[in-house]
Amino acid sequence: MKIFSVEEPRAKLNLPNPEALDLEKVRWIIITSENAQEVFAKLEAEGIDPVLFGLTDKDFEMIAKNFAQIRQKLQETNSLLEEYKKYYEAENGDKSN
Repeated sequence: MKIFSVEEPRAKLNLPNPEALDLEKVRWIIITSENAQEVFAKLEAEGIDPVLFGLTDKDFEMIAKNFAQIRQKLQETNSLLEEYKKYYEAENGDKSN
């Protein structure tokens, strides 16, 4: 009995590139002790019930740092996916790229 092995080329992954997010626009209003009454009056005139969700300047800085880390992780993940795609879709079995 003879056993033959046949090398088959890797199937292409055919993964689409991730689409960019279409995020909702957020309106930031900076309220200080000097402009609070004016801001509230404008919001009420627009029919908006003024509600505050407060952050200190330090907390806002933390949010900015967190988003930077998220962007970095997404870039790493996209790079990793590209490398997998190159590996699995390399021509003639060349995996050195």
